[in-house]
Amino acid sequence: QVQLVESGGGLVQAGGSLRLSCAASGRTFSMYVMGWFRQAPGKEREFVAAITWSGSNTDYADSVKGRFTISRDNAKNTVYLQMNSLKPEDTAVYYCAASARNWLTVSVYEYVYWGQGTQVTVSS
Repeated sequence: QVQLVESGGGLVQAGGSLRLSCAASGRTFSMYVMGWFRQAPGKEREFVAAITWSGSNTDYADSVKGRFTISRDNAKNTVYLQMNSLKPEDTAVYYCAASARNWLTVSVYEYVYWGQGTQVTVSS
């Protein structure tokens, strides 16, 4: 069992930066692929980024490549999402999630544990 709690969201102007954190409980945190997803009002939840248990492999949605960076610290049971050059279209609730798969996956159905989400609002 893994419990996830996101933090770091807020209101920022376009071009600004935010760093989201996701603190996990559970002894096996290091065994999970971790992902970030987001959901804007009226839209489906979409993949943002994912990272393998070792941190050696990552994957990003095309819309955030070059602007967002996912990382993890297994000693602190925490995964991060550094978001730079934010755009109004990045506005959404951001969720972290854990997958029991041992490969990177972009599908929401592959993630078994989810946090409650943190709101990110980017003003123009």
